[in-house]
Amino acid sequence: MPTISRITTDIKKFPLEAGDGTDSIHTDPVYSYIVTNLHTESSICGTGIVFTLGAGNREIRSLIEGLVQPLVGCDVEELMSEFGARFKQLAEHPRYRWLGPHKGMIHLALASITNACYDLWAKTRGVPLWKLLIDLTPEQIVDTLDLSYLEDELTREDAIQLLKENLAGREESSGIIEKGYPGYDTSIGWISYSDEQVKDNVRRAVDAGFDAMKLKVGSPETERDIRRAYMVREAAGVEARVMLDANQSWSLPKAIRTSKALASMSPFWIEEPTQPDDVIGHQTLAREIAPIGIALGEHVSNRVMFKNFMQAKAVDFVQVDCTRVGGVSEFIAVSLLARKYNLPVVPHVGDMGQIHQHLVLFNHISLGHDALFLEHIPHLSKYFLHPALVEDGIYKTPQEPGSSSDFV
Repeated sequence: MPTISRITTDIKKFPLEAGDGTDSIHTDPVYSYIVTNLHTESSICGTGIVFTLGAGNREIRSLIEGLVQPLVGCDVEELMSEFGARFKQLAEHPRYRWLGPHKGMIHLALASITNACYDLWAKTRGVPLWKLLIDLTPEQIVDTLDLSYLEDELTREDAIQLLKENLAGREESSGIIEKGYPGYDTSIGWISYSDEQVKDNVRRAVDAGFDAMKLKVGSPETERDIRRAYMVREAAGVEARVMLDANQSWSLPKAIRTSKALASMSPFWIEEPTQPDDVIGHQTLAREIAPIGIALGEHVSNRVMFKNFMQAKAVDFVQVDCTRVGGVSEFIAVSLLARKYNLPVVPHVGDMGQIHQHLVLFNHISLGHDALFLEHIPHLSKYFLHPALVEDGIYKTPQEPGSSSDFV
């Protein structure tokens, strides 16, 4: 079997068109990836990506190079057969752990490494990542996970049982492979877009088959946010699902006031309404604005924080992102936890949907998660060797081996 013979790293930076990617906090983004390449003697290379907005790239790259060396010489199948233990070993490095633990640039470095491991595993087996994952037994899946610090809610036995309970429904849920996975358009309403741009983008999204879309809010002028939210509702129609994303910009009192002012336009969710570490604040907000749902996860750094949000009933839509937590392994652990709590997983797509198009198929087929929809951001599609294909608002199932992470 292939072994990892050497490791290289890279930085990819992609400037955006004016206004693209802007929100209430991140006003000048440069979409970027720090890339881990796991080379084998058989010329197969695993590619792992982690997302930034253009800063800290060299520091994360340096951290990857410091963490990844123990993988040199590893047999791919042996590595992945016990990847949960390896993930824990890398995350608990006695020196680098001080820089986290399990958060910040050190965790982003781990995500790039982890995602490269899964990509390499799928490529050595000659299958897309979604196919690799759904063909694993429950025990094999759980062997790839680090469930430490989750044992009060999710033991190894619990995780295996959740997977086994869904085996009976897999044949029906596998129909999603042919149908494709629904998407939603997150690019209609970046915060720097004019009203006319937003209205035109809504029309384009509807014509392209999307029945769900997202508007950025959280500007210094609350009245602007409210006006634009109702504008999108009118343009999209009463049946459309319209999500609103504040990108953490509101204080708790302002989040309560503004969410209530937006209630009559029926937002499907309010995303990242306040400071992302404030579990109790989100719990309070959830009680105050129900039945409006709260979505979060873009800046929730690890499985333990997700556990706390779920325990506190402070989240309704789990937006875990494998390029923001510790990679595919931790994504699956959070998805299992969400399944126990009967919460939908709707990933944030720092990868532009490249890896997550695989992971939501696994979530639906192997975990029984509803196929709600997956965020779609088209800005970088031309840079990927196998870009995610979205037609009539539907992600087409990828067929190439790996996790769709290779660049042109």
